[in-house]
Amino acid sequence: MYFSRINLQNWKNFKSVETSLQMRVFVIGPNASGKSNLLDAFRFLRDVAMDGLEKAVDARGGVSTVRCLSASRYSDILVEVDVTDPGIDVWQYRLVFNQDQQRRVTVKSEIVRRNGAELLGRPDAQDQRDPVRLSQTALQQIAANQDFRELADFFKSISYQHLLPQAVRDPRGFSPLPVPNDPYGRDLLLRLWQTPAKTRDARLRKISGALRIAVPQLTELKAVMDDAGTPHLEGGYSHWRPQAARQNESQFSDGTLRLLGLLWTAFDGAGPLLLEEPEISLHPEIVRRLPAVLDRMNRERKAPRQTIISTHSEDLLSDPSIGSEEVLRLEPSPEGTVFAPTEEADRQALLAGLTVADVLMPKAAPQGVEQLALEFG
Repeated sequence: MYFSRINLQNWKNFKSVETSLQMRVFVIGPNASGKSNLLDAFRFLRDVAMDGLEKAVDARGGVSTVRCLSASRYSDILVEVDVTDPGIDVWQYRLVFNQDQQRRVTVKSEIVRRNGAELLGRPDAQDQRDPVRLSQTALQQIAANQDFRELADFFKSISYQHLLPQAVRDPRGFSPLPVPNDPYGRDLLLRLWQTPAKTRDARLRKISGALRIAVPQLTELKAVMDDAGTPHLEGGYSHWRPQAARQNESQFSDGTLRLLGLLWTAFDGAGPLLLEEPEISLHPEIVRRLPAVLDRMNRERKAPRQTIISTHSEDLLSDPSIGSEEVLRLEPSPEGTVFAPTEEADRQALLAGLTVADVLMPKAAPQGVEQLALEFG
């Protein structure tokens, strides 16, 4: 299953946008155009399904923070997606919410369709009799989502990663308690340790093989537990002595940890994978090959996994396999950020052999960026 369409209204940067989506999506655009906020729309659906609407909205600062600054008379916030299970089903989930006079988040509309047939339409008669019900979505309620639990489980399967090497090295320095499914890597070593040993070791062998290209001295990777009950990732490094030197994650470079976390996350999980600027701390030649590596890993899976990547990297987008239909270019405007269509001339340039980095990336640069140096001249 994968997200095949998204429609947002009054969501953060986006006053009104809609687009189809492929199994692989590269989101580009200038700073503050909404790349992170677009990824967060998918994370929001996961959080609603897992923790409920109120917590999901509160975690983002409340309705007034989520609502687009360009919102006018129609101030309701809409998140609508199509989810396609190829050859089987097309689901549609539509959620419209706002806040009441007491600033409590309220469902204004919730609709679920499967292959065009409506399974849920709210508000319904029960909501009319008991408006307090509209403080919760049916998506988050086991008793209410029986007919579309497959969709709710799909939302819960969404993974997001923006790993911070410092958080991996010192998770307790960022949070005294474990943070399940933490996108910044505070629970990475714990998740790795809790994976069944046979699966974990097989994955680490593959990852160490890939890492040896970036870190030639690396000979192996293994998970270990110290005497205090804290999991660690230990690497063996070849040097002039016969026995390899040992290091754990506290001594790994930022680039090693980020690439390791990226590859582990690509193995771990089944739902859509959201990656934010995976190029950070990595050598350009490694970044250049990331799309091919992720695509190869995906093809080895029993079921393909959708990947949505935000990036500023020309190196990452220089992969010739990336098509114009896989690129979503964000363009700020006075009425909120819009999805800029790919022009026919750009499609022809890509068909002629140029890459997305050559054709579309220059259009994602901030307007007037050439004046930046002059401001300090």
